[in-house]
Amino acid sequence: MAAPKKTLIALAIVSAGITWLTADPPELLRVGASYSAKIVCSNVFLAQREVDDIVRNDLQAPGHPLLKLIHVRVDPKQKVVRAGFLGFLGKGLAVYRKGTGCAAVPDGNLDAARQVSAERPHIPSPRPDQPWPQGSAAEPVATVQQLVDQPALHGPGARAVVVIHQGKLIAQHYGSGFSSTTLLLGWSMTKSVTAALIGVLISDGNLFLDRTGFWQSPAGGKESISLGDLLSMQDGLQFNEEYGAVSDVTRMLYLEPDMAAFMKARPLIHPPKSVWNYSSGTTVFLSHVWQQTVAKDALLFPYQRLFAPLGMSSAVLEADARGTLVGSSYLYATAQDWARFGQFLLQDGVWNGQRILPAGYVAHITTATEQSKGQYARGQIWRMGPGRDPDARKNPDADHGLPSDTYWLSGHDGQTVAVIPSKQLVVVRMGLTPSALRYRPQAMIGAILKVLP
Repeated sequence: MAAPKKTLIALAIVSAGITWLTADPPELLRVGASYSAKIVCSNVFLAQREVDDIVRNDLQAPGHPLLKLIHVRVDPKQKVVRAGFLGFLGKGLAVYRKGTGCAAVPDGNLDAARQVSAERPHIPSPRPDQPWPQGSAAEPVATVQQLVDQPALHGPGARAVVVIHQGKLIAQHYGSGFSSTTLLLGWSMTKSVTAALIGVLISDGNLFLDRTGFWQSPAGGKESISLGDLLSMQDGLQFNEEYGAVSDVTRMLYLEPDMAAFMKARPLIHPPKSVWNYSSGTTVFLSHVWQQTVAKDALLFPYQRLFAPLGMSSAVLEADARGTLVGSSYLYATAQDWARFGQFLLQDGVWNGQRILPAGYVAHITTATEQSKGQYARGQIWRMGPGRDPDARKNPDADHGLPSDTYWLSGHDGQTVAVIPSKQLVVVRMGLTPSALRYRPQAMIGAILKVLP
């Protein structure tokens, strides 16, 4: 009888363990399940991709080994996605809302999340028979097209490359299953769009760089943080941007229904302006700032004041479960629309003769901050290219001879927009290319520069 008794004990322990994991799963499993539900939701309902393709190529191929165990269920009628390890651990939940995309719903309150919706204005789609940027027709340059088609240059996992020279679309490449109409997630390239939205409000006279008081005093010194400090990532707030485990950034994005409230509670650990710390939380708080400034119809503001004037008809800026637009990470747009935004910056915030950003604002937000050792600029933009060592002496040829005025929008897993004003060049490169693969787009851009007049 001893053996059966031991078996019963073992089964009881396993059963108790499963019950515990189901009722109170570790935070790492919750993050993984919530991330999976959110990514599948956005790619199904925004990018119109197939579930199996998303699970295989977006979740499981490049991610944490645990993601091999993820199971996903999509309810197309309710526009809800559920995800879990082995189908039941983690309780990942996400919902699609009209005009505001998908949100992770870590507290399970679907009713509250569904309230965050907006009737976005109609933005005419670019006509394929009209030249870019009003349309989508290209003026190909064969030598450049040959370069962007080379796997060694566009890199592993490339989904889209778009090259704009002197305001013309001269080359484009799309990976298998992707096209010029596929919406692609920019991840942290979204931060630069947030800086532009701030710039629109500065132009309106509703915000200014020296403004403080975003926290009510006494707030442990946080009341002295200025808008400029937030834009330059020199706010001094505690925030850990490490990925791959449960950190401030993964907790904010996947375990917090109200990301702005989470960020507002972060403590000050350095005097403002004294330390540079890359922080998606800071950008989420910037989104909160400009939304509070706009107040009424804030969810429509990006479309009315930025996307519509630029003709970015595909762009969707997603909101969290309580209505904060996730300006750090969650803008979906076609590669050509990302190129339109890059060209807009190259043109000093002017589009079709209309000044949208204040004169001098682009120069300000692209000027490097001293505290970042020249890596980062004053407005949610990178000055050093992906993978570049901040100490240039250790890697003098790291940027393949790119001009010194080059600046970058850069996002997780290989998303970049390089803007080179002196060469009138914008190069978009989108994909799913984990940093461990060590791909850097500088070689492709350097090769393009060599064949351009």
